[in-house]
Amino acid sequence: MHRCFQLAKLGESYVAPNPMVGAVLVYNDRIIGEGFHAKYGEAHAEVNCIHSVKEEDKELIAKSTLYVSLEPCAHFGKTPPCADLIIQHKIPKVVIAVQDNFDAVNGKGIQRLRENNVEVVTGILEDEGKELIKHFIYFHQYKKPFITLKFAQTKDGFLGIKNEEIKISNDLSKRYVHRLRAEHQAILVGKNTVLTDNPKLNVRHWQGENPIRIVLGNEDGIPKIYHVFNEDAATFFFHSIDHQPSTINTILHQLYQKNIISVLVEGGANVLQQFIDANAWNEAFVITSDEVISQWTMDNGQSTTIKAPIITGSLTQSFQLENNFIQLFKNTHDLSFT
Repeated sequence: MHRCFQLAKLGESYVAPNPMVGAVLVYNDRIIGEGFHAKYGEAHAEVNCIHSVKEEDKELIAKSTLYVSLEPCAHFGKTPPCADLIIQHKIPKVVIAVQDNFDAVNGKGIQRLRENNVEVVTGILEDEGKELIKHFIYFHQYKKPFITLKFAQTKDGFLGIKNEEIKISNDLSKRYVHRLRAEHQAILVGKNTVLTDNPKLNVRHWQGENPIRIVLGNEDGIPKIYHVFNEDAATFFFHSIDHQPSTINTILHQLYQKNIISVLVEGGANVLQQFIDANAWNEAFVITSDEVISQWTMDNGQSTTIKAPIITGSLTQSFQLENNFIQLFKNTHDLSFT
């Protein structure tokens, strides 16, 4: 099953809002086929796995065991049902890590296989399989996107200086952040961040699809030459709903309606604080530099420092990238975010 997970990760950044899935076909302890879901709207892992079998091994398909990281689908979506393909090829046994909680599947694939005399084993390395597709599982369980907060702060707890762009993250940390961007379907910032930094919000330092850009605020006053208007990715602006100011919960609902399963929130300070105050986050990555804000403060004392938000959650991981210290927190204070 570990090989299924390795294969599934190859589809990261390309398959959302679908989940990452890997599949391996084994005959007498020999892998005769393997595949993964490579891109949204294209063939699923089981299809690619079966089609990868060499001509001289095709007669062995009906004598093999299929290992798959997620329950095979049983409905017509962008592609035909994978359960039907398994039945068509007379594969006698299927081993599954995680049952799909998407309403159109959710046990129906397993049921169809068993009704057609396929032996089905479930729950193999289930926790590891769920961690792999936690964005997808959370989205369908709670009807809202999985939210990850990310910010970089100085050693003395500041995000920066108002109306100035300063460098807190080092080059290795920037690569790590771009990896996080590639792992999420969308990236969210406030309008002030766009006006101050003109951020690209892409994955130029990592491999993957550029995330959908979400800006809290309207388009007014943002120069049309700014990066948020280029064609690198779609951009959505959220300012009001029925002429009422958008709240975090209404924004999450609209993102759910747009089928966006995961969002990386990168700031600024006010936007991050809104998500924290609403308790609307699942994970938070905090990058802390060994430098202090005073080294960037203007001599005339006119600069206004921006205090970093305080994350209260469970610290689950920490590591160092040169002079940056990275911590991962999980939200343990809301039942819908555990």
